[in-house]
Amino acid sequence: MQFNLSRLCCLLGIWLVPTFAYSGALDQAVDQQVQTDTAAQRTQQQIDSLDDETRELLAEYRSVLNQKESLAAYNSQLEQLVSSQQEELVSVDAQLANIDTTQRDIVPLMIKMVEVIEQFVELDSPFLPEERASRVEQLKTMMARADVNLAEKFRRIFEAYQVETEYGRTLEAYQGEMETEDRSRTVDFLRVGRVGLYYLTLDQREAGMWDQDTRSWQQLPRDSIQSVVQGLKVARKQLPPDLLTLPVKTPEAIQ
Repeated sequence: MQFNLSRLCCLLGIWLVPTFAYSGALDQAVDQQVQTDTAAQRTQQQIDSLDDETRELLAEYRSVLNQKESLAAYNSQLEQLVSSQQEELVSVDAQLANIDTTQRDIVPLMIKMVEVIEQFVELDSPFLPEERASRVEQLKTMMARADVNLAEKFRRIFEAYQVETEYGRTLEAYQGEMETEDRSRTVDFLRVGRVGLYYLTLDQREAGMWDQDTRSWQQLPRDSIQSVVQGLKVARKQLPPDLLTLPVKTPEAIQ
């Protein structure tokens, strides 16, 4: 019995020795596998990280390419704009040169126009003398001003010519001073276009007309006073328009 127990122990010892040895080898193999798996995971992580970096670099590269294309398009548009502006500058320079030439040509013309209207007012019938002379003086002063541009100067001169032209088509009554050789009197004036210029004293006892040939006032017959009175009322819209029988110096009378 003792022998058998000893034998059993020996057998168990023999059996356990390789078992323990195998268990150690297995553990070592497991550890190696774990290490291998861990290394593989790290490698995969590195690969994934490199893949992410590659994708980011690719995205950045594509973004740079897009920016390059946009920049190229912008530069092309900018070059076209600069070229267009240069052409516009050339055109503006040419226009300025033409303006300078026009100014050199038109300024003497405007000065001459002012001189003509001044002479015309002086030689015309003496109606509204202060108003018309003041308008001419304003034109002469304006021509010497640097703060009034060329277009405005021409507009005002043209406007003065229009006013003078309009006088020839209108009927007007106003009160003013009549200068004669011996005295000055306040009278009512009647202007019938440029056909006739008449006066009537405030007491309506005397009437007369302007003689352009002698450049003097000529007294009218008493039977013409009522015609002047009627003309003044029509001009002031106190009577409806009607045929006026006013004395007029005809070409036959001039001869």
